[in-house]
Amino acid sequence: MSAPAHQGTGSERLRHIWRSRNLAARALWPLAAVYGALSGLQRKLYVWGWKKAAHPGIPTIVVGNVIAGGAGKTPVTLATVAHLQSRGFTPGIISRGYGRSTNDCREATSESLPQEVGDEPLLMARASGVPVFVARQRIDAARALLAAYPATNVLVCDDGLQHHALARDIEICVFNNEGIGNGWLLPAGPLREAWPRPVTAALYSAARPPSGTPASIPCFHVQRQLAPYAITRSGQRVPLQNLQSQPLHALAAIARPEDFFAMLRAQSLALASTEALPDHYNFESWKRPSGERMQVICTEKDAAKLWQQCPDALAVPLHLHVDQGYFDLLDKHPCLSSPS
Repeated sequence: MSAPAHQGTGSERLRHIWRSRNLAARALWPLAAVYGALSGLQRKLYVWGWKKAAHPGIPTIVVGNVIAGGAGKTPVTLATVAHLQSRGFTPGIISRGYGRSTNDCREATSESLPQEVGDEPLLMARASGVPVFVARQRIDAARALLAAYPATNVLVCDDGLQHHALARDIEICVFNNEGIGNGWLLPAGPLREAWPRPVTAALYSAARPPSGTPASIPCFHVQRQLAPYAITRSGQRVPLQNLQSQPLHALAAIARPEDFFAMLRAQSLALASTEALPDHYNFESWKRPSGERMQVICTEKDAAKLWQQCPDALAVPLHLHVDQGYFDLLDKHPCLSSPS
């Protein structure tokens, strides 16, 4: 099935432009120069002390990226939280809650509506079992979380590498398999800020670290793969091999939907049709494809919203394997020497 015009084709064209320094990218370069000047000034205001960053008062890790679009921050956040728990820490997660219809500071629980807290915070709340709070100002989320859960002794911020108002101890930059693309800033390239920039570590899923990364930045490889099962709305697991003999309608409202479709096909699933929707799509106007009824299959991130319209949809979780060296680096960091 061909994707309608509103289903993310614009972002695909941009990603094509961002792969090289072609004529279209060069035409956008003056805008990139303006963007770079404005974002650089914003950062300098904190460096010069004209704006003050606030620290939550306990070890704080920011997992973010310097590229536009999906890089896999949320799976890295969950893997980081799970490792901290294995070491005896009591972590909490803070996030902006991108795509939600609310603007206040609130907790995201497993019973929250995705429209109220955002799809990624809801996924993290369900998958991690730790407190998750959202707010436009991450320090507000941190303070609310600590007030409600005072035993929390480490915070992990999902996204926020460019949110300079939150002071942090550790910065993790995540890259997808396209690295830094053509190396230019938005909108001429995919970069939100120039790379390289100081970070505690960089995680990458390509064959090699991002171009231009200095030896002073520790780099660790991550491998993403689908779980061998899908889950129903009630939480039951359905082995993917049981779906190999039936036609499927696969959809994804993520930054890189084609990655999800490719991973499904790699599991020998027959995708009769695919539907690429805009990242954080709310599904309120979504209609099930007409004609022959096919099993709908989606990402775990999209499931909570899609299940409101399509209760029988199946969601496939994403599993992440991170080089052990990343966790060793965290363990050796002074602020994480031991749970307090």
